[in-house]
Amino acid sequence: MEFSFDTNHIFTDRITIVDQTVFSESPESDILAHIGTVIDELGRASATAQKLRAPVTSASKLQYQKNQIYILNERENNGHGVILGFLKVGYKKLFLFDKMGVYIEAEPLCALDFYVVEKFQRQGYGLELFDSMLKHNKLDPVLLAYDRPTHQFQSFLTKHYGLRRRIPQANNFMVFEGFFPNRTAAQLRKAPLKKTDRKIKSCSSVERHVVPPHASKELVSSPGSHSISRASSHSRVSPQVPTVSDCGDKDQITQSPLLKAYRVLCTRQQAPGANCSLNSQQKENRETHFNRMLKPGRVRKIQGGRLFTVSGR
Repeated sequence: MEFSFDTNHIFTDRITIVDQTVFSESPESDILAHIGTVIDELGRASATAQKLRAPVTSASKLQYQKNQIYILNERENNGHGVILGFLKVGYKKLFLFDKMGVYIEAEPLCALDFYVVEKFQRQGYGLELFDSMLKHNKLDPVLLAYDRPTHQFQSFLTKHYGLRRRIPQANNFMVFEGFFPNRTAAQLRKAPLKKTDRKIKSCSSVERHVVPPHASKELVSSPGSHSISRASSHSRVSPQVPTVSDCGDKDQITQSPLLKAYRVLCTRQQAPGANCSLNSQQKENRETHFNRMLKPGRVRKIQGGRLFTVSGR
């Protein structure tokens, strides 16, 4: 990758490390502009090669991130210089799963972006960049985390460093077997639970509404009754609805005082404070069912708070 300016004047070494301090220490504005141009062009080329929507490496991002960019410059190019590739690394706080599935918090050095210009690939320049980074940080490649490595990058790690066995993660980072055992306790710690521990009452410890023995018979639903069961702090029994109805003309019964009394009974037998009262549609369905079952030859009466059906005389 060539530029209109001489890169040898900016990157005096073959491999130059650029971080956020460069933008505050470099006195010449032209040099800063040229460094920014090189980083931006490398970031765009890397994004195109990885088919990303936007570059992950740029000069503006580097000013506010504690990352390092290793830039490989070939000085022997008619004295003008040519950029061959770059590698960006930085420390990130991650939540990772180890081989046993334990959730662990770690802050490893991460390989964030790696690119070698296409016409210079497979010539050893990528390995030169990566080895220089490892020596500078005194790390083994297995101790790094890799941010969304491409298939080509994974093949590179397998070929040159023997990294094959990956540990699946829930995020975009990739780690290999050997990442966790070689860490110290200061570098790794189990991630705290996101939710505070709370005491959960078992079913046996939940307070229940005790029914007196003498009232147990009243709580047993008859074969023709319709009951609604729902969890609440108050036990309640829905009013009994006869399944066989034999009483007079249906039109007369619909407006009879007996039916009105039955509607009142349905409302009164709801337990006080219960939040599961019947809605209007359920009441209408119950009354429709009640009316359809009416047949002549039966008389209904309300006695003791309940609705009874007795044979007519």
